[in-house]
Amino acid sequence: MKTPKGYEGRRLQKTGGSTFVVSLPKGWVSSNNLGKGDLVFFLPRPDGSLSIYTEETPKTEKGRKVCTVTNDMPKDHLFRLLVAEYIAGYPLVEVRTVGRMSAGTREVVREFAQRVIGPEILEESAEMVVLQDMVSSNPLPLPSVIRRMHPMAHAMQKDAMTAFQNLDTSIARDVKERDWEVDRLHWFVNKTVVTALMDPRTLSSLNLTLPDCLTYLSASRQLERISDHAVRIADVTEWVQESTLPKAPIEELSRLSVLAIDFLDRAVASIFDGDIDKANKVIDGVNDVVASRQKELKGIFTSKGRVAVALAYVLESLERTALYASDLAEIALNHAVTREAKP
Repeated sequence: MKTPKGYEGRRLQKTGGSTFVVSLPKGWVSSNNLGKGDLVFFLPRPDGSLSIYTEETPKTEKGRKVCTVTNDMPKDHLFRLLVAEYIAGYPLVEVRTVGRMSAGTREVVREFAQRVIGPEILEESAEMVVLQDMVSSNPLPLPSVIRRMHPMAHAMQKDAMTAFQNLDTSIARDVKERDWEVDRLHWFVNKTVVTALMDPRTLSSLNLTLPDCLTYLSASRQLERISDHAVRIADVTEWVQESTLPKAPIEELSRLSVLAIDFLDRAVASIFDGDIDKANKVIDGVNDVVASRQKELKGIFTSKGRVAVALAYVLESLERTALYASDLAEIALNHAVTREAKP
């Protein structure tokens, strides 16, 4: 029977003393070229459903994805395209040009391979470069990736504020260089979740549910944004490196920086310990900080020119960092409730 929603319905039948049998839709059997005696595999899902597959493990590749690009393509456009193909989960990506690939295009492909987790250059010719993802069949645990991203974002925020206070451009440049580490982990989380959505067997191998994947993907995004604001503070540091910063606003911004980082730490901790009360305290604390923003702005307005703009930029980035920590706390709260609701 077929339901109005398009589901194929079959009645269970009992054979022998304890064996239950259900027939498979003929169309599905035919489309998968199955016949009498062929083996199929079942995977119980956390939500109580059952998935049926024609092979025991996921296919190691979807086929080679060919990306034809031009040598005059802007470098950042090419890099974004490669990131998109990576997140889509293609284990083999062939980057090809019409005619000889320019040194600039080849350099972007090599930089991409160095920046992300997994892809390595497998093959090269005058017209193409083939990248193979070396970890696609053995993904890293997502909770471990988030636990790695958190101290990186924490350190970047702390160091960015130290750089700004002391107008230390060497620390500022170091903060900006570390942003790539957070980006590559965020892209990896994206890729893993996309792969898990396309094949429940990958989801099962990660020992996660779909709500778990959503939680870690959302958390990864907030941590990546926090790191971006650390880079913004580092940029401001280089912009005003020859200036003199007023003492009172700097002290107030330093206080806000400590608060924002503390909110970040407590929010991430609540994701893993499921502490709803801790998550709510973070959200309430951030709301109090945002409410007091006008007071800090009054102190900044006593400065003039470039320094005033720099102080305003840093204040905004610290406020955004606190708000992203609040978002992480909301993610933690939702995750804790979802876990409690599991059957």
